[in-house]
Amino acid sequence: MAISVYILDDHEIVRRGLTHLLRTEDDITIVGGTASATRAVQRIRVLRPDVAILDVRVAGGSGISVCREIRSSMTPTPACLMLTSYPDDEAVVAAIMAGAAGYVLKQITGIDLIAAVRTVAAGGSLLDPTASAAVMARMRDYPLKDPVDVRYESLSLHERRILALIATGMTNKEISVDLGLGEKAVRGHVSRLLRKLGFARRTEAAVFSVRRSSSARTYPF
Repeated sequence: MAISVYILDDHEIVRRGLTHLLRTEDDITIVGGTASATRAVQRIRVLRPDVAILDVRVAGGSGISVCREIRSSMTPTPACLMLTSYPDDEAVVAAIMAGAAGYVLKQITGIDLIAAVRTVAAGGSLLDPTASAAVMARMRDYPLKDPVDVRYESLSLHERRILALIATGMTNKEISVDLGLGEKAVRGHVSRLLRKLGFARRTEAAVFSVRRSSSARTYPF
């Protein structure tokens, strides 16, 4: 089935460009687009797209607030792919906490954007490498108040190792090679650890791991 996409961007030429680009793919269909954050929430609730491409900053609103609102009020929820012109680490953190599936810069190539849409539609997560490095560095400055977390304690040894590798940005395939496990086994471990931690996205788990590691160094147990 085709991946349905909704676009929020307050520049008409950008919306048209994204629409033209994505419509060239047989497995992607555009169901709507707007310049208004408020309108986007309304239409996404009605149209129920698989993926919502959201500009981080739009006139009179924010793509991050749209992501937060639709994820808190819809089931199932669209995968939110944040699109922005600048690698703002504060916006990356806010997007992750809002439940965004991905965060990419507008300098991304057309081929990579198409791949990003397919990735988040399939349940995957991704961060632009520049933004990822910035957010992880920032998270180390904000350790968890209590590094002893019952959720972490519930993880198996394999799950803890995989969580640490997720925080470095490794893919499932890279983790499978590093640990000598099958990729299918790694996917199973990732699914279980996300469920135990109460997260929907591996980016949330990565932030949790970085903050926990920072706390553990500050408050050793």
